[in-house]
Amino acid sequence: MTLVQTTKMSNFRWVICALLFLATTVNYMDRQVLSLTWKDFIAPEFHWTDADYGTITGMFSLFYAIANLFAGKFIDWMGTKKGYLIAIFVWSTGAVLHAGCGWAAMTIEGYESIEALRLVQAGSDAAVAIATISVWLFLSCRLILAVGEAGNFPAAIKATAEYFPKKDRAFSTSIFNSGASVGALAAPATIPLLARAWGWEMAFIIIGVLGYVWMGLWIWLYEKPRKNKFVNQAELNYIEQDNDLAEVQNRDAAKDEKAIPFFKCFAYKQTWSFLVGKFMTDGVWWFFLFWAPAYFSDQYGYTSDSTMGILLIFTLYFIVTVLSIGGGYLPKYFVENKGMNPYLGRMRAMLIFACFPVLGLFAQPLGAYSAWWPAILIGLLGAGHQAWSANLFSTIGDMFPKSTIGTIVGLGTMAGGFGSMAINMGSGVFFDWASAQGEAFSFFGFDGKPAAYMVVFCICAVAYLIGWCIMKALVPKYSPIIPE
Repeated sequence: MTLVQTTKMSNFRWVICALLFLATTVNYMDRQVLSLTWKDFIAPEFHWTDADYGTITGMFSLFYAIANLFAGKFIDWMGTKKGYLIAIFVWSTGAVLHAGCGWAAMTIEGYESIEALRLVQAGSDAAVAIATISVWLFLSCRLILAVGEAGNFPAAIKATAEYFPKKDRAFSTSIFNSGASVGALAAPATIPLLARAWGWEMAFIIIGVLGYVWMGLWIWLYEKPRKNKFVNQAELNYIEQDNDLAEVQNRDAAKDEKAIPFFKCFAYKQTWSFLVGKFMTDGVWWFFLFWAPAYFSDQYGYTSDSTMGILLIFTLYFIVTVLSIGGGYLPKYFVENKGMNPYLGRMRAMLIFACFPVLGLFAQPLGAYSAWWPAILIGLLGAGHQAWSANLFSTIGDMFPKSTIGTIVGLGTMAGGFGSMAINMGSGVFFDWASAQGEAFSFFGFDGKPAAYMVVFCICAVAYLIGWCIMKALVPKYSPIIPE
């Protein structure tokens, strides 16, 4: 007689997905506090130029890139639970420490108050000294923040691979990855108001403390599926449907035996495909994350704490949030309805998403009519990026064994950090230079700094299509790696 299992399947995997979403939201809020406060709150105190801010964001990207060289391996070594805890503790501490930079600069330079720093004559030797020491102080805090934040995506992708079968990973990844846009959405609605009410320092402290709260939830709720009391057998069977019985019974030992050595990862075209995808596109997202508030302040006069400034940034990331969640549905449609293998379905979807950033070409020209146009078009560009990113991450689970996923994610995020460093640091210097040139520098009908923005927007618009073509050339078809 056949026994029929009547136990209803638990759905605890979605609780884990929600925790990953929350961590990613906090991650991006911590990262965005500076972009929403520097132009209108911090720069007047420390006499920063665009190049100073570009140096801080560019070096943050460099720190983040280098940290990611080790973060993935660290997560694979420590395990998902401990590795994630350490990562969020480090980045939350780094976020909170930003609040002390004003006091430290004031003390080092010998001033009695922050207001005294602000009253120093712009362009004077004293102003340059204040700017220099404050940049170094912020860089120190950004280093700590970057080291911790480097662990977020390797840990989240690893947890997704542990809790979801392959067919659901793109969707679950798109959900937690949307935390980036939700964090970017919540940030402009809260951070400038916190800075205006209690000072920019409190904005860093309040947002940073959220990470410590998350740690308590993670300790309570996370264990691997087979050890988690909230996961019943029906859900475990669903989670492990891609594995055969022998692999399930000996999963941990088998995976340890088949781990790919670090340097051998570079011998696979699949690794280079992921690196290219991240290098070409991560910088685009980070550019708009770091510079969008300054763009609306520079070009249209809407400060980050003004009603219009908040609405523009909120609208931009609202579009990103709503549209990007659907990024996991399209490849699932191609796989289930069109019979494609997961990799082919993802690449087909990514080609479609790579076309969204082309809309960025029209942001600056249409901005002459209304600031809402750039907000909407950059929002569509960002939605395309998030959908692209969710599927790009999912290709790792398709191609690599679970024991190596954290390492590959770390390498790819490192490549993305280098791309971000180039565009952010370069943009800061470029904007200062273009502003000084004025009408002597023109591009597509724009002069000076607006022309510089147009140049950067053009680069962002084509980066995804170029990246997709290179990826497709490197890995033209589904080629999973079987370690020797």
